[in-house]
Amino acid sequence: MARRPRPALDPADVKRWRLSLIAGFVVALVVWALLEALRRAAIDVDTAVQDVWTAGKRLAQNTQTAHLLNGTRAGGVALLEELEHHREPSGEPKPS
Repeated sequence: MARRPRPALDPADVKRWRLSLIAGFVVALVVWALLEALRRAAIDVDTAVQDVWTAGKRLAQNTQTAHLLNGTRAGGVALLEELEHHREPSGEPKPS
């Protein structure tokens, strides 16, 4: 099978091909940079969400028994009144 001779390429066409390949490479680099920025932003958001979630869980742990404080205060006041009731007029407690 005989090979056909390759037609001569116009230098302007070669230049356009090279410019288009370079432009494609630049576009690929820009897309990569944007995707990397997006990936890093997503990691930052994920970290911030985890921090907020952890703070919320700690807040919930710290406040889950806050309603018991009123009963504790009332019990403390009752205990203080009882101690005052058993105190001698001189300020010394009664011997048991």
